[in-house]
Amino acid sequence: MELMISTFTLAIAAAISIIIAQAIDKVSVNYISMIIGIIIGLIPFLNQQIASFDSEIFMELIVAPLLFFEGQKTRIHNVGRRIKEIIGLTIIMVLLALNVSGFSIHLLADVSLPLAFIIGSISTPTDATASEAVTNGLRMPRRVTSALKAESLFNDASGIILLNMSLLWFANGYINYGQTIQDFCISSIGGAILGFAVAWVIIIFRQTLVRSRFNSLNAQNLIYILTPLALYALAEHLHVSGIIAVVVAGLLHNAESQQSLLLNSRQVHMSQDLQNLISDIFNSMVFIILGLMMVRISRNKLFNGDLAKWIIVGIIVYLANLLVRYLYGRLIIRYDRRESIVFSLGGIHGAVTLALALTISVDFLGSQSYNLVIMSEAVLIILSMLVPTIVFQFILPHNVSDEEAHIVMDKIRSEMVKRALVAVHKMYLPQRVKRHVIYTLLNQKRVVKTREYMRVLLKTIDQPNLSKSEQYLQRLAFFRAFAIEREYLEMIGQKEGKYRTYILNLYNDVLLAESLIIEPEDE
Repeated sequence: MELMISTFTLAIAAAISIIIAQAIDKVSVNYISMIIGIIIGLIPFLNQQIASFDSEIFMELIVAPLLFFEGQKTRIHNVGRRIKEIIGLTIIMVLLALNVSGFSIHLLADVSLPLAFIIGSISTPTDATASEAVTNGLRMPRRVTSALKAESLFNDASGIILLNMSLLWFANGYINYGQTIQDFCISSIGGAILGFAVAWVIIIFRQTLVRSRFNSLNAQNLIYILTPLALYALAEHLHVSGIIAVVVAGLLHNAESQQSLLLNSRQVHMSQDLQNLISDIFNSMVFIILGLMMVRISRNKLFNGDLAKWIIVGIIVYLANLLVRYLYGRLIIRYDRRESIVFSLGGIHGAVTLALALTISVDFLGSQSYNLVIMSEAVLIILSMLVPTIVFQFILPHNVSDEEAHIVMDKIRSEMVKRALVAVHKMYLPQRVKRHVIYTLLNQKRVVKTREYMRVLLKTIDQPNLSKSEQYLQRLAFFRAFAIEREYLEMIGQKEGKYRTYILNLYNDVLLAESLIIEPEDE
């Protein structure tokens, strides 16, 4: 019951933050989610509705699906082509960042070396979803974007192995390098093999279902949603990397969807919708949890020496990572100066960093060290989002703003519907059918006010259904209207290149509306 109430509260908070982010499109949803998390933490009644966090549940139910869906956005061919670069980013650069940040924290903040390396190892994973939120509306250099995405997919396993090494160092007083290397190889390679094997079996099963009379869209969706959860649990049970397993499975599912566009179009489309829905909600939840954790830990400790130390350590680890990333981009990848700056600032931290911090037990570290780890990582996450949000505005070219695009798209939508209405008016239709089609098209134009909509809704409750012949004529009218709309969008899309993405989205809306018209009405 406690878990259900906590999940419900977080889901509602996530929905509210997403709605607010739509209204304030210049502010990333991550910031809004964090503020809502802080508000929940400050209100005793709401704070009590969310239970203490179990890191295993957090990793399996939130982080694993996020990484699975992130992997599914990436073509497996691109990963194979960049394998040397990925190894460099996820092993060499991670080790450099760990050593620089660990020794810097130890020397500058007077933190014991094992604890400093615990903080440094948690700071190594980056978050592609958080990066997209920071760079929204800006044009990133293409090869930097590819590197950041590849890095964020695979450096999570490195962070987990290095954290385990640091925790053993903290407990035993020494580092077992041989055991660490062995664990890394077994965990990463084993996770990749398991993820590939399980995903391959699931894909064969799903494709067999598609080609049989037993295929069910709902069953397919359920299998799809449960795949990252079951795979992560199996990988962790076998003591290999669940993170790597779900990422590799996501990559393989991407290849499947590319080959199934016409074979199983509904399933592919539904999977994409589910992917976007779950990713948005879970990513928002992560930052709500971060804001809540900051309040719970910092309460009654804001005016003593702990706060200053948390901030100092967070700044040190952020600057250390920034320096290593800049030098690695400049000297190893051979980026120019601007690309190196973008690459260094583009290493945004989010879900996995928070998840790793939450895996540590307060009893293991002690409350003071535990609070230092959680709060310094919170400072790191905030800085990694806030600094590029500001700097990128000055060094990256801007895409068309959402506000400008909305104005233009409203004009395009209005003209599109106007042409469709002209075509419908010229058609011979029963008056009741024509009136319904015209009203529906006006709704598409978004000129019908809510009050008018509700009045018509109440009026139509008692109206009899259309006859079979009227339904047929109504479909013909809609098909004609949608054809006119698509022709107009195809024409305008060739002229308005900078708004092409928005025009394609509107084109997709028209196709979806047409697919709904094809579906037979319930009797």
